Amino acid sequence: MPRPPKRFHAHPFAYHEELTLEIESLTNLGDGIARVAVDDNEAEKWVVFVPFTLPGEKVRARIFRNDKNHSRADLIEVLEASPNRATPACPLFGECGGCQYQHLTYQAQLDWKTRQVAELLEHMAGIIHPVEPCHPSPRIWNYRSKITPHFAKPQNGRIDAIGFLPNARRSGQIDVPQCPIAMEEINAALPAIREDTRRRVKSYKRGATLLLRATEGRVETNPNAVATERVGPLSFDFLAGDFFQNNPFILPAFTAHAAAEASAGNTRFLVDAYCGSGLFALTLAPHFEKVAGVEVSETSADWARRNAAQNGITHATFLAASAEAIFADIDFPPAETAVLIDPPRKGCSQEFIDQLIAFGPARVVYVSCNPATQVRDLALLQSAGFRLEKVQPFDLFPHTRHLECVMTLVKD
Repeated sequence: MPRPPKRFHAHPFAYHEELTLEIESLTNLGDGIARVAVDDNEAEKWVVFVPFTLPGEKVRARIFRNDKNHSRADLIEVLEASPNRATPACPLFGECGGCQYQHLTYQAQLDWKTRQVAELLEHMAGIIHPVEPCHPSPRIWNYRSKITPHFAKPQNGRIDAIGFLPNARRSGQIDVPQCPIAMEEINAALPAIREDTRRRVKSYKRGATLLLRATEGRVETNPNAVATERVGPLSFDFLAGDFFQNNPFILPAFTAHAAAEASAGNTRFLVDAYCGSGLFALTLAPHFEKVAGVEVSETSADWARRNAAQNGITHATFLAASAEAIFADIDFPPAETAVLIDPPRKGCSQEFIDQLIAFGPARVVYVSCNPATQVRDLALLQSAGFRLEKVQPFDLFPHTRHLECVMTLVKD
């Protein structure tokens, strides 16, 4: 047996000890969960995480780490496969850290994402609430409109791997010549961009990140160039390096659901509190008498204004507000107003939550790419008199553990 790493903790398993395990469930990171009796203690079984395994499977796995209350192991062999096991489309699956679910049939991916949202609600906030089935992506391959491969500092006048982080590691690169979840335009352009990058090795003193953004049938690599995305009849311009949802094929259904939830009841006005370049404010605008988008970034607010003008939307205004006074210039009556929020992965700040509660809108439509922080914020809103009405996940990121979740709350 190979020598363990210097800091390896040898309890309860030896380094590279092999176990036969039965996988019971999945974590929200996509790893299989097995439970093992240690020292014949059946009452308190030890948890072992094994990536790329599925519930119901029997597997052989090799221990590489023991933590305080669980161990981690590498998959060696699937002894009894799940009927939901699929053949990955990418030869780098398992090495590249970009995808976690290519070995799982697409319907099973949707089922697990739905279940994981329900489990987060129950375990993090003590909320048992129906979760609507995860809305599928119209495309499950070639859907990403943006990728950002990177590479390390050149060595000996040469750029080595250009790609993404390896699975389960925080550093290094896996060389990725093609990516089956990226749009066809990106994969067509990628070989020449990789070759050109390596040819210009002398211009890189350190590692760098490349940008490939599909826009209007071509690929933009300059982060400061203008990119365009169409959502239904609307056209949105933004800087290629800035944030915009990266699965354009699901956006019509995604924004239509947000519109239906926000406009239900007696709401006549909409506040989009993290409006960015105006995606939700403008796609939802036909459902409201007036719309106000709020941004802490004046640059983003300016892009939203431009997008409103080019789409002929005249009843939407966009404000650049300070973080501590988001609703200061909003004069809509709260009882007839819906607030849509789509914060970054870290969720809402306590400062924002306090302002939202003080404003007291009739409805809140909370869009999030991180259901864990969304559920954390939901608990705060519920304690302040908002009631959870609907939970709808959307699969913007097939074959990965990521999802978007839309939660609708109403003021009691």
